[in-house]
Amino acid sequence: MTMPSVKVYNIKGESIGQVELPESHFGIKPSTSLIHSVVIAQEANKRTTKANTKTRGEVAGGGRKPWRQKGTGRARQGSIRSPQWVGGGITFGPRKERNYSIKINRKAKRSALFMILSDRVSHDKFVVVDKFPIEEPKTKIFAGWTKVLPFGRKSIVVVPESNQALMRMVKNIQNVQLVTVNTLNVSDLVKYPTIVFEQSSLAAFEALYNKA
Repeated sequence: MTMPSVKVYNIKGESIGQVELPESHFGIKPSTSLIHSVVIAQEANKRTTKANTKTRGEVAGGGRKPWRQKGTGRARQGSIRSPQWVGGGITFGPRKERNYSIKINRKAKRSALFMILSDRVSHDKFVVVDKFPIEEPKTKIFAGWTKVLPFGRKSIVVVPESNQALMRMVKNIQNVQLVTVNTLNVSDLVKYPTIVFEQSSLAAFEALYNKA
């Protein structure tokens, strides 16, 4: 079976060659159910609990019975902090201790990542750029590149390592996100139809995911 290959572009939008991609990472048949499971897990693991209600034991006041047990004609009450009282404790309300995280194994996460990359390659939504030169870290320069390169409506740009100058160029461009190889994840990839790799990122990607 032939290895998948994609065109390599320079920043002028000219095709300057092709690069072959390893089939083990870029030639996998996608499984929508696995990808969906990984996305759900990653989004759940980002979730934090802010809502926190107080139980009757945490609400201030109510240290004594509001009236005596018998003889008043009213229902017996032990505390004005009981849940049936206005201002009382909350029964079964949201608590900050709740954990929304979902466990998903490392092999499944990797497989889902490779599946999305493979899908983008097969649909010509995987772009390789030889290099993003940074002479002046200006947003308008990168915006100009997005017009001549085959960037999609929404694109995620992958670079080998953190680059603050490039980050400044990208951060104010709508629908373009910059990530490094080691922070690339399934949850981000499904939001961006086009994936743009700097060519040096391919080697960094292989080095990272070929580790035992």
